[in-house]
Amino acid sequence: MDEMLMMGRQVLADQPFSVLIGAELLKFSVGFAELKVPVKRELQQQHGFLHGGVVSYAADNALTYVGGSVLGPGVVTSEFKINYVRPALGDFIVARAHAVYVGKNQAVCRCDVFAVKDGQESLCAVAQGTITKIGRSESRADG
Repeated sequence: MDEMLMMGRQVLADQPFSVLIGAELLKFSVGFAELKVPVKRELQQQHGFLHGGVVSYAADNALTYVGGSVLGPGVVTSEFKINYVRPALGDFIVARAHAVYVGKNQAVCRCDVFAVKDGQESLCAVAQGTITKIGRSESRADG
């Protein structure tokens, strides 16, 4: 397994919420990330669809991975927009993100989220976000 993917998986393992929902980083390279989240009962809303917050989480995390891949690891999402185009029904979702623009301190990234059932993908959301470098003191939880 490549070093970048291993490092990315360790970052995901250090995020308690990501572990709780069962997120998995499938692919990670400069300018690209692919994140998978299983569809399970505990993550569904009242109509049986994967909750929009989980779909949004997948898009946001994939966008931030991509931003970190081009700007360096000290990044956060500074702006984010998502359009839900279809209910997320299936076995799992896959969020695929890529960098659209990379500047010195920020990157604009795009993400498509697909619901996957029996190997068939259906687009369920499209997102775009701005990922921004943070200073060293901002990246520490204690100060």
